[in-house]
Amino acid sequence: MSSPQFSHLDADGTARMVDVSAKPVQRRRAVAEGRIELAPATVQALRDRALPKGDVLTVARIAAIQAAKRTDELIPLCHGLPVEQVDVDFAVDEGGVKIRATVITSAKTGIEMEALTAVSVAALTIYDMCKAVDKGMVIGAIRVTEKIKE
Repeated sequence: MSSPQFSHLDADGTARMVDVSAKPVQRRRAVAEGRIELAPATVQALRDRALPKGDVLTVARIAAIQAAKRTDELIPLCHGLPVEQVDVDFAVDEGGVKIRATVITSAKTGIEMEALTAVSVAALTIYDMCKAVDKGMVIGAIRVTEKIKE
């Protein structure tokens, strides 16, 4: 039985960046989603824009866009990609906020890590901006929901 091949390890087991130089440039889109659970009072304050640190969702959207553009600085073996579009949407309900990020590029490799990073940083930003009033927040369910090559 042969051992599995890992794309980020060379023959000696040393970590390496995957060589994508021979791949064609393609338009790529990835969508990721996640959620942050909030106390009902925090949800109401968020809806009323009455949290002490200001407009939480606007700041979280900007943080998510910035994070998507800098993913290769955070994830060691990610390729630096030309991020061409980042859309971040929030759906506030009684229990918290659903976060959805769509990221588009024209590149030789996928952009799902940028979408995941955008969602993660949006959730962390919401957490940071609400932590003074809510000690029980939970971040989770972060996942890729679409990955498309065109």
